Amino acid sequence: MGLTHLAVEVANPARPTRRVRLKMLVDSGAAYSIVDRSTLRRLAIRPVGARTFILADGTEVTHDIGAALFHFRGEEGASTVIFGEPGDASLLGVVTLEELGLILDPMRRELRPMPMSLMPLRTAGSLESRES
Repeated sequence: MGLTHLAVEVANPARPTRRVRLKMLVDSGAAYSIVDRSTLRRLAIRPVGARTFILADGTEVTHDIGAALFHFRGEEGASTVIFGEPGDASLLGVVTLEELGLILDPMRRELRPMPMSLMPLRTAGSLESRES
């Protein structure tokens, strides 16, 4: 299978008109996106905490996290972003994809609109409606 790279714009949610265009690898095995620290600093995105992550080889690493606004094909979504260190790839994780309303078709390696559904509080056959 091939790799899927996208040109995505990243912005500070507090200053959404100031954007940086990045080539990012879509990683369906990653929860969060990774953007290098220097780019996030240029956008004035600051860390709000840190999390520990497990790499493919089992090594644990701790990275700062924050929030960024991602833009792709006219869609935008705010998502958690990992502050990448030198040597880290720019990755687009599944949380960010979902915030953009997209899913990765693993066979075709292309993005598709994510089916959106809502569950009503009350449904015709629910226990709650039978008790009324």
